[in-house]
Amino acid sequence: MSGPEDASRGGNQGPGEAEGSRTSDTELSKRLEQLNTSLGQVRSKTEVPAPKGRDTSASSGAALAFRLGAEFVSGVLVGALIGYGLDRLFSIAPWGMIVFTLFGFAAGVTNMLRASGEGRNRGKTGT
Repeated sequence: MSGPEDASRGGNQGPGEAEGSRTSDTELSKRLEQLNTSLGQVRSKTEVPAPKGRDTSASSGAALAFRLGAEFVSGVLVGALIGYGLDRLFSIAPWGMIVFTLFGFAAGVTNMLRASGEGRNRGKTGT
């Protein structure tokens, strides 16, 4: 049963039978070529030139590894020292040390992620 509403939406016409609603393949190909051209121009404008000078990838990798290790160890040590201080101050041993060492571990991991750059892109999509 087709009524006046079906006729306005295309009614009994098949997917290739709608008049003027489909763009031809040649038009789509032209649009795709134009898009690729404009995208290539934008990409060429935003490319960052390679830095001149000596290759420091090995030394920067070692520096990053040292920094990540230092970030983690310092977080754990600071947490343990705070816990030890609270244990001594409030006589709650060993709970302050246990809890704040775990907090230090979490802070160390968080700092490692920040230092390595992994935490920056979290939650961003498409950019």
